[in-house]
Amino acid sequence: MVAAARRRAVRDRDRHTDTAHLLHALLEHDPEARAAVGDPQRLARVLGYLVQRSIGYGLRWQSSVEDSAAMPRVPAPAGPADAAGPAVGAGGPGKEAEGWSPAASAALTDARARARRRGAPRVGGTDLLAALAADPRSRAVEVLERAGIPARELSARIEAGADVRTDDGGAAR
Repeated sequence: MVAAARRRAVRDRDRHTDTAHLLHALLEHDPEARAAVGDPQRLARVLGYLVQRSIGYGLRWQSSVEDSAAMPRVPAPAGPADAAGPAVGAGGPGKEAEGWSPAASAALTDARARARRRGAPRVGGTDLLAALAADPRSRAVEVLERAGIPARELSARIEAGADVRTDDGGAAR
């Protein structure tokens, strides 16, 4: 999923991988995260905004680094040696995507901490989704809010362990 977000950033010719790239890749690849977002109409709205972003909606974002009060800009999140984190390919981000935005890096770090707190050996999709929704200044939150999904409510629902269902009808948590 992290590699998919980086590929999306490179393809979109963005300078860095941000939280919107992570959200887009997460919703494309993780049934738990899709289920947590809500019904198919809500999911379609979020994906619609993310697609619009990749074809022009986010052009105003391309020349700026996504900022967050969480931490300064870093080159990449922890590598594959971090067993609790998502798999990250060796060598860091591609040359075209000069690294991770501070908010994206903070979200990945927060997702790893959430997984550890629940005793999981790996980060789950809802760990990352809750982390993305927790930063009110992130681009992921901007997309969620524009799609009519209050980020605070989404994060609280995930934290509370709400009974979300995967696309195949099974329990996600």
